[in-house]
Amino acid sequence: MTGSLAALAGVAALLSACKQGPNFFSPAAPEEKAYTTPDDLIPPPDEPGVKTRAEQRIALGAKVKNEWWTLFHSPPLERVMREALADSPTIAEATATLAQGRQLTLAVAGGALPQVDLGAQVGRQAVNVEISGVKRPAVPVNILGVGPTVSYALDVFGGIKRQIEAQSAQADVSDYQLAATYLALSGNITSQAITIAGLRAQIKTVDDILASDQRNFDLVKTAQAGGTATMVDVTTAEAQLANDRTLLPPLRQQLSIARDALAVYVGKTPADWSPPDFDLGALTLPSVVPVSLPSALARQRPDILAAEAQLHVAAAQLGVATANLYPDFTLTAGFAWTATGITHYFGPYAGWSALANMSAPIFHGGTLEAQQQAAKDALDASWAAYRETVIQAFGQVADQLQALAHDDQAVKTQLAALSVADQALKLARLSYAAGNSTLLQLLDPERQREQAQLGLVRAQTQRLIDTAQLLVALGSGWWNTPPSVPGPEPDPHALAPGSPTSAPALPAIPDKKPWWLFSPSNS
Repeated sequence: MTGSLAALAGVAALLSACKQGPNFFSPAAPEEKAYTTPDDLIPPPDEPGVKTRAEQRIALGAKVKNEWWTLFHSPPLERVMREALADSPTIAEATATLAQGRQLTLAVAGGALPQVDLGAQVGRQAVNVEISGVKRPAVPVNILGVGPTVSYALDVFGGIKRQIEAQSAQADVSDYQLAATYLALSGNITSQAITIAGLRAQIKTVDDILASDQRNFDLVKTAQAGGTATMVDVTTAEAQLANDRTLLPPLRQQLSIARDALAVYVGKTPADWSPPDFDLGALTLPSVVPVSLPSALARQRPDILAAEAQLHVAAAQLGVATANLYPDFTLTAGFAWTATGITHYFGPYAGWSALANMSAPIFHGGTLEAQQQAAKDALDASWAAYRETVIQAFGQVADQLQALAHDDQAVKTQLAALSVADQALKLARLSYAAGNSTLLQLLDPERQREQAQLGLVRAQTQRLIDTAQLLVALGSGWWNTPPSVPGPEPDPHALAPGSPTSAPALPAIPDKKPWWLFSPSNS
C-alpha cells in the first residue's frame, strides 16, 4: 500500500508541473520615438538630446529622482511634502490595501502545501447483536478517538498555482496603485503650493493697482478742488478704482479654496492646519526638465504597471478556469487511536488509512465552459484597458510638453507687453511732468502696465504648474525609492514577473492579436 501511494505521489508530482492557460509575460515597450509631432511648438534642440525653451531645457532620456519636487528649491514645499507623505490618510489607505493583498497571497499560497489537521471524536453507541443469533440486549459502549489527518492536493493541472499567480498579481496591482497614489498626492500638493504662491502674487499686484488707483483718485480730487480738473475727471478716476476693486474677491476666494485643498492633501482639516505663505519669487523654475524616453514610459508610470498587473491577473484567472475543466487529485492519510474509555486509551486499538481521491467534472450544465469563456473575455477587456492606459499616458505627456511650449510663448509675450507698457508709462510721465498732458492721461498707461504685470504673474504660475504636471505625467522617479509595507513578503517564486527594473526585452505585440501576448503552457 505504501509503495503504491509513493508511486502515485511521484507520478502526480511530475504531472503537477503542467499548468493550464496562457503564460503571462510583460508587453513589449512602445515603439514610438517621440511624444509629439514635429509641428508642435517646441523649438529645435541647441545640442543633441536637449531642447531649449526660454529658461528651461527638456533633457530627453534623463533620469528623474524620486523627490522631484525639490527641483523647485522651495524649503516650505519640501516641509509640507514630508508632513503629507508621512501622515496622509490617502497613503495610509493604499498602504493597508497593499498589506492586505500580500497577506491574501500568502493565504492562497498555503493551499499548495500539505494540510495537517487533528481530529477527535467522543460518543456512545449500542450494537444490536441479536441479528447474529446471540440472545442478549444491546450493550452501550463509550467511544473515544483522536488522531491526525494529512491531505495534499496534487494540483496536477495547475489550478492552485494559477490561483497563487492571480492573487500575487493582484497584490502587484495594489503595489502600483500605492505608487500611483504617492505620485498623485505629491503632484497635487506641488500644484496647490504653486497655485497659492501665484494667487498671493496676483493679489499683491492687484493691491498695487488699487494703491495706484487711490493715489490717482486723490490727485484728481485735489486738482478738481483747485479748478484744474472737472467732475468728469473725478468720476472717471473713481470708476477705475471701483472696477479694479472687483478683482480682489475672486482671487481671495480662489486662495481660500487652494489653502483648504492643500490642508486636505496633507491630511488635516482647514481649521487645524494652515499652509505656509508660499512666495512665487522663491519658487525656482527648473532649468532642466528630465523627460524619459517614450520606450521607458511604460516601465515607469505606475498606472501603466497597475494595468499590466491586472492583465496578469486576468491571464492567471483564465488558467484557473481552464484547470477547473480537468480532474482533481488529492492524497489523504490519517492515523487514529480509538478506545472504549480513558483507561483503555493508547491500547492496541489503533488504525491508519491512506487514500488517493480523484474527482472529475462530467456534467455541470455548461457552467465550467461558460466560466472559461468569461475569463477569456475578461482577458480581452484587460488587454484593451492596458492599451488605453498606455495611449492616455502618452497623450498626457504630449499635452504637458505642448503646454510648456505654450507657456514659454505666454511668458515671452507677457514680458514683451510689460516692456512696452513700461516704456509707454515712462513717456506719459515725462509728458505729464512737462505739462503737456493731464493726470487722467496717465491712467491708461498705468493700467496697461499693471495689467501686463498681472498677466506675467499668471503666465509664470502656469508654467511652474505645467512643469510639475509634466514630471507627474512621466511617472517621476518613484521607483528609485518605492513605498514599502512592513510585514512578511510572499514567496518570490510565486510573484508576478515584470518589475520596473527587471522587465525583459520583448518582441513587438500586434494590437489586433492580444492572444499573442501569451504562449500556451504544456509543461
